[in-house]
Amino acid sequence: MRNPQSAVLAKILPEGVAVAEFLCDPAEARPYPQEEAAIAGAVPERRLEYATVRHCARLALTQLGLPPVAVPSGPDRAPIWPAGIVGSMTHCAGYRAAALAPATMLDSIGIDAEPHESLPDGLLRLIARPDELASLAALRLAHGEVHWDRVTFSAKESIYKAWYPLMRRWLGFQEASLRFDPPTETFTATVHQPGVALGGGPLSMLTGRWRIVRGMLLTTVVVARQNHSCSGDA
Repeated sequence: MRNPQSAVLAKILPEGVAVAEFLCDPAEARPYPQEEAAIAGAVPERRLEYATVRHCARLALTQLGLPPVAVPSGPDRAPIWPAGIVGSMTHCAGYRAAALAPATMLDSIGIDAEPHESLPDGLLRLIARPDELASLAALRLAHGEVHWDRVTFSAKESIYKAWYPLMRRWLGFQEASLRFDPPTETFTATVHQPGVALGGGPLSMLTGRWRIVRGMLLTTVVVARQNHSCSGDA
């Protein structure tokens, strides 16, 4: 069964992914001793965010029939998941969440949450490729109720979170091109960086979903087990 707190994010993730989310920082959310080093000296707001997303992760672990354990940060600041588990965490103002799955089901997960509002001036040109800017202009004309600059930013955050655990190297915002399909609230990303071959081929194509609810934007990307595109790189 899905956690009742996961009503939003679970709708854009596959069945079998364990999800927990909160709209606040519950009093029971506390960092484990192994997690403290990552937030030593952090401001109270950062400590609360860190503790709550890891509380979400522990709730998701229990949904998978596993004990709640520490989720420390590695030297690269990425979460260190228990053996056999893949996952992702996210937080923004008024929202915290984690999504986990057995590694036998998925190779990786990326999730991101953002306020559904325009990006600061000038930021879009730093994160979008020239070909994307033209398609985003067309999307704004056809679907002006959506802040496509923010959707682009969030989708690329989710792409990076799904990419990095598999490749263990940086993927810049302009190293992925997005194509959005508004009717289905899905997107496809072509990665402009050679991908390490996994299973069926190089990881050069990723797909994801988005959802806007109550002024908040959520995006997700999952990499199915041994289901990678063999598309060429540009």
